[in-house]
Amino acid sequence: MKKRQFWQFPWGFKESLLIVIGVLIMGYALQLSLGSFNYYLLVSPINIILGGTLILCILLLQFTRKSSFYRWLSGSTLASCLIGVLLVLTLLMGLTPQTSSPYSIPHNLASQLGLDRMTSSWPFVMTYLFLLLSLGTLIARRLRKRVLQDWAFHLTHIGLWLFLFFAGFGAADITRYIMYVQEGQVEWRVYDAQGEMLELPLAIQLNDFIMEEYPPKLAIIDRKTGAIQPENNPDLFQLDSLRNRGKLWRYDISVEKYIHEAVRNSDSTYAQVFMPGASPAALVSLTNQDTFTQGWVSGGNRAQLYMSLPIDSTYALVMTQPEPKSFISKIDLFTEQGKEIAYELKVNSPLRVGDWSIYQYGYDNEAGKMSTYSSFELVYDPWLPWVIGSIYILGIGCVVMLFQGYNKKKKGTKK
Repeated sequence: MKKRQFWQFPWGFKESLLIVIGVLIMGYALQLSLGSFNYYLLVSPINIILGGTLILCILLLQFTRKSSFYRWLSGSTLASCLIGVLLVLTLLMGLTPQTSSPYSIPHNLASQLGLDRMTSSWPFVMTYLFLLLSLGTLIARRLRKRVLQDWAFHLTHIGLWLFLFFAGFGAADITRYIMYVQEGQVEWRVYDAQGEMLELPLAIQLNDFIMEEYPPKLAIIDRKTGAIQPENNPDLFQLDSLRNRGKLWRYDISVEKYIHEAVRNSDSTYAQVFMPGASPAALVSLTNQDTFTQGWVSGGNRAQLYMSLPIDSTYALVMTQPEPKSFISKIDLFTEQGKEIAYELKVNSPLRVGDWSIYQYGYDNEAGKMSTYSSFELVYDPWLPWVIGSIYILGIGCVVMLFQGYNKKKKGTKK
């Protein structure tokens, strides 16, 4: 039997890998000469036209299905090489800090090669398009064989192809805006990246902003410099209802009383009062072999002055600002169609209306729970339902594949 020569059809793994590496080299050459790929050029309807052209090419390639080139292009070897390279690029993306702007000026070799903005780099884009073409022809070729046992293959591969297609071509249509809404007011205006005001088809009314806080911490500071002691390894005492005694630096500390919602009721004492300007306060005793001191400390806020507890002429006990545990914005959302939705917007719990997703973004960090406004991130993504649908198809295919494998194993055991 005559041995197949290198670069002789049908091409195998070595030829496929070399071709994919050649595509990467071309991509890096374009990256170094032209810079990053501007995917914003693919906004609708350009992405729809290009996507339709890609599908048309896959269909036209079916007329060449008897050729050796088509068998290679639609083979699993090429698709596996492309998926492997795309996974390596994705791994590099995870290991390299990414910049949010594809137009930032490159300052080093990694940036010039597009490693810090991987999804808009030419090597990634060219590998992605090549994979769509190869995987699409592979699916089209296998679909001609209407075999019931291939359901798992069809569902997993079609789901993967649709996910890559919709996620890639739809990326240019995703727009993000930050909206700042004062409590009790309605806002529908945002600013784009160029600083121009835009009116959105959505309006948000902020009814209330609620924040939950963790108990603050106690620290001993240098009264002149404000540095937490000891400076080389700052020590903090976490206020906790289950622990009211402990050690803070070189002092024994005892929390006699802690009030999370406190208001000063004299020059040196606090009482529990539930009101917007309340702040945490604690009655604390500090002891060591040379010192005993007791008094109230409070971190204060915009409504109240802080209070520290002097220990001696050098050091004082202070309370840090409490860290946010959760924050919620109670809003009413209005649409152009006259729809009104009441919703409690939390972090990682967005409100989705049509093609829009509204996220809790931020608040006035200096004011804390006294913040008079909330900021919201509004994301417009008309392709998101298609991306989610493709993930479901991929998931169903994986489940079918597991069941098929289990049934084959069961039949093999019976034999």
